[in-house]
Amino acid sequence: MVLPYRSKQAPNYQVNIINISTHEAGQRIDNFLLHKLKGVPKSLIYRIIRKGEVRINKKRIKPKFKLNIGDQLRIPPVLQNNNQHISPKLEKVAALKEAIIYEDNYILILNKPAGTPVHSGCKLSFGIIEGLRALWPNNYFLELIHRLDRNTSGILLVAKKRSVLRMMHEQLRMNSIKKYYLALVRGQWPSTTTVVDAPLMKTSVSSGKRLVQVNSNGKLSKTFFKVEERFTLATLVRASPVTGRTHQIRVHSQYAGHPIAFDNYYGDNIFDNKLKNSGLNRIFLHAVSLSFKHPASGKILHIEAPLDNSLLQCIRYLRTYHK
Repeated sequence: MVLPYRSKQAPNYQVNIINISTHEAGQRIDNFLLHKLKGVPKSLIYRIIRKGEVRINKKRIKPKFKLNIGDQLRIPPVLQNNNQHISPKLEKVAALKEAIIYEDNYILILNKPAGTPVHSGCKLSFGIIEGLRALWPNNYFLELIHRLDRNTSGILLVAKKRSVLRMMHEQLRMNSIKKYYLALVRGQWPSTTTVVDAPLMKTSVSSGKRLVQVNSNGKLSKTFFKVEERFTLATLVRASPVTGRTHQIRVHSQYAGHPIAFDNYYGDNIFDNKLKNSGLNRIFLHAVSLSFKHPASGKILHIEAPLDNSLLQCIRYLRTYHK
């Protein structure tokens, strides 16, 4: 895949308007753009056409549309050989290709980068699903099997068929998909605390945020914990949620008295400040491994996702910290 060109100067994202000439008329819009936008992946070209980012005379068109003399063509900012810049959305789409760790005709598995939401939404113009649909514009079914919080990294499952989605959701309901996360928590997690079984309830606070709290009237929630490595300041734990409640591991860690590092909802600012030189700048929560029955073969598939550089750097820092 051709990666985006990065200029040392500040990018100038501009829409390109072209008036179709005599020698350009008669071409299909997709073929015209493939020639015009050299260096841009074919899948992204079809994506911007399908999403209406490419317009003729201010109207949406289909890939087979044929250009006419005098048509006014609108092209969004994308990478070209003359060192124009790729738009921020398309740059993220290109990066998604590198995040794929497994793929077959039924499922696709990503090592989701931290900071990328699984869906676009309010104030968010880009999500994992939108990016995958841009990479595979002709694959009409790409749906999340489960979710990860925006700033949580790690394994994310995507179904390529509706039948696969149904089968995988059934495995989730039966708790037969085993999910494991690595979390860095404050202080020394007791080896005797192997499970947190506390009901969770969503609530709103005065700032308008939607938070989750332990509440006797909440939904049953259960998470297993195991100590992986101890440090002077913190403990690296492996968490395995039995239920799949929103923010479950984060709230259960806080409830146990050991909030997760750099958790902006349930964390501890004093603890985070002690890690300011560790290179960590986001929540230390990573979906590290997952096991499930393959929907076609029936065999158990075990997937692991390596930690990114910021998490590894933090661990190296803590191993040498002796205050």
